[in-house]
Amino acid sequence: MGWSQPTRERRVLKAGHSSIAVTLPKPWAEAMRLRPGDVVVFDQNDDGTLYLKPAPLDASSVPLAPYLIQAHRFEEPGVLKHLVVGAYRSGHDSVEIRTELPLPTDRVEELLDAARGLLGVSIVAQEPNRVVLQNFIDPSKYGLPQLVQRMKMILVAYVEEAEGVVDHRAPSRRIASFTEEAEKVFALLVRQLFLASRDWSLARRIGSPDPRQLLEWRVVVETLEEIGRLLAEIAATLNRHAGDSAPTPDGFPQLLGEFKAGLKTVVDTLMRPSLESACAAHAESVRIASAAHDLGQRATTASKRNGLAAAVWAVGLSADRLSTLAEIALDRAVSAGREMVLVPSG
Repeated sequence: MGWSQPTRERRVLKAGHSSIAVTLPKPWAEAMRLRPGDVVVFDQNDDGTLYLKPAPLDASSVPLAPYLIQAHRFEEPGVLKHLVVGAYRSGHDSVEIRTELPLPTDRVEELLDAARGLLGVSIVAQEPNRVVLQNFIDPSKYGLPQLVQRMKMILVAYVEEAEGVVDHRAPSRRIASFTEEAEKVFALLVRQLFLASRDWSLARRIGSPDPRQLLEWRVVVETLEEIGRLLAEIAATLNRHAGDSAPTPDGFPQLLGEFKAGLKTVVDTLMRPSLESACAAHAESVRIASAAHDLGQRATTASKRNGLAAAVWAVGLSADRLSTLAEIALDRAVSAGREMVLVPSG
């Protein structure tokens, strides 16, 4: 993606016998606190644009302080876990909890549960009034496309478990493990986006050549997360009513199969966008959402009473979210500028 027309111009100057130079705008240099002799780093995009920023300070000279959570005591369940997850998602490598009163056993268990639910996090210090959690993940090793593909595999597994419950009328025992894995991947995806927004070089290495695409990636992540919540609700609803005598709404198994195929197609198109595939994926997701709406309208009283009709509606909502992802794939295909669609005249 190229830049828009520049609003300012600067003349290229000769510097020495064979070098050339361009001066930096004074307001930007002052905002970045640059002084003569400071170092700047840059990245070159495929279209020739340069991304410029001050070089990071030497990590060896500036030790990173942990994110500190301090209180007289922690009593409310869930608060510590939310704070730890939030610190992880926003890019902190170390989280330290300090209290004036010793942490009760259930709060320590809560911290252990938080560490187990985050990829790369371990408790490295544990005292009655102090706990330290440390992240050991190298962000450059986890690309955005690979993580999104992993998320697709988890979502497909949700649908396949739902299909199994419908086919065999027996509850699934694997849904909780899928939910746990999905939460780990989502948290890492959000963390990657936060880190990339502060480091353009990292953004390029993990799959976002233009830092302005990070907002688009955030929409993708949030949409996938919402689809994951809906699919978890569908699977849980089917699990609860696996042994009920009420029949599954006619057409529901087929609807699940079509949604699974559509999910695979949309995410693959999102990663390798073309106008033709994105248009087809969008049309299919809209069709699935419409089919789910029609099926929900025809649901029997028994299906509404035992919650199966709600599962049908949730498939429709998930298909709506797929159409959002397909629209992003369309945007990516258009921004690439490699194709043209010819519309035949009437």
